[in-house]
Amino acid sequence: MEKPILVFQTDFTYKEGAVCAMYGVVKSVDRSLEIFDGTHEIPHFDTWSASYRLYQTMPFWPKGTIFVSVVDPGVGTSRRACVARTSNGYYVVAPDNGTLTHVKAYMGVEEVREIDETRNRLPSTRGTSIFNGRDLFGYCAARLASGIITFEEVGPAYPVDEIIVHKILEPQLSPQRAQGIFEICDPNFGNLWSNIPVEAFLEQGFAYGDRLKVTISHGGEVVYQDMVPFAKSFGAVQKGEAVVYTNELMRLGVAINMGSFRDTYKVDFGYDWIVILEKQQ
Repeated sequence: MEKPILVFQTDFTYKEGAVCAMYGVVKSVDRSLEIFDGTHEIPHFDTWSASYRLYQTMPFWPKGTIFVSVVDPGVGTSRRACVARTSNGYYVVAPDNGTLTHVKAYMGVEEVREIDETRNRLPSTRGTSIFNGRDLFGYCAARLASGIITFEEVGPAYPVDEIIVHKILEPQLSPQRAQGIFEICDPNFGNLWSNIPVEAFLEQGFAYGDRLKVTISHGGEVVYQDMVPFAKSFGAVQKGEAVVYTNELMRLGVAINMGSFRDTYKVDFGYDWIVILEKQQ
């Protein structure tokens, strides 16, 4: 049988040797294992973004793929290190610190196990507690992918209900009006992605081609308000113009064609970044 692929995401960047060291540990366990990068540019310590990036990418990989997510502000503390098996056939090796939020909510976690450090930690590193990505998560994931251990041998199971999660806010939709938050950004292009599903949006009477009154507020203060067209893609408007569009996860986003909405209007993402879309009569 083919061995599972390993996909890594971290907040390490490539500025020093952390990613290289993790991959060296994997290859030292089993040189035949395939390793791919998700991203190593997750904002530092941002477990919400780590969770969202798993949700964004996981369904497009073969079933059985093992994702290793290391955004770990609590490294070396009593927070659990775990391996979760999802209901749709994937594994996530990560600290239990909110990283599993979207996986649990939208894909389901069938079982979660705490990593037994007495057998699934790189033996030569027992004197340090600050690089679990290399010494624990990468090493355990490699042992699991290679078949050296089974999922049951990762460590003891614990209740799925005990998984640490962030709060997920639900959008509010009614005919002619939708309200949500910006959950994440597309950092390279400056697009903001909302939590408003396009299907539900269309069911409320909105349609491509509508001009929408877009109001964005932060902490109760309006920071942007304008009439913006709703289109399927960026090219429906002229260069430099704003557009409301359907993003790759079938949710509403806002963008500037060949520009950065985030930088131009100083808009960001989080619970206190509210977006309201209204269809004008």
